[in-house]
Amino acid sequence: MARISGVDLPKNKRSEIGLTYIYGIGRPTAQSILTKANIDYNKKIGELTDEEVAAIRSIIQSDTKVEGALRSEVQMNIKRLTDIGCYRGLRHRKGLPVRGQRTRTNARTRKGKRRTVAGKKKALEKK
Repeated sequence: MARISGVDLPKNKRSEIGLTYIYGIGRPTAQSILTKANIDYNKKIGELTDEEVAAIRSIIQSDTKVEGALRSEVQMNIKRLTDIGCYRGLRHRKGLPVRGQRTRTNARTRKGKRRTVAGKKKALEKK
């Protein structure tokens, strides 16, 4: 099993897919890394030699920000937005969608489980 950036990559996956298990690396980035290292996309992670794994590791280390460093940068960006009190920061603070999605319906991922609010009962009219 190859271990890159503190992540154990699955042996039976293609190298293109296996690299996406690292936070901050998607398919296009994985493809560019493998191209720079001269490795076939279809080669399984388990079939990679130690030299190829070392090449991938060095390319990732030099070119891209991944895992802990990237997570902390994202958190710092969110903290900056909340501190300056901009609209996006307020949406983050309230736990609402940040990028203009509707909230009347949907938005359950950000808002959480439904909390039912009881409707008002009509007062009886006396004559």
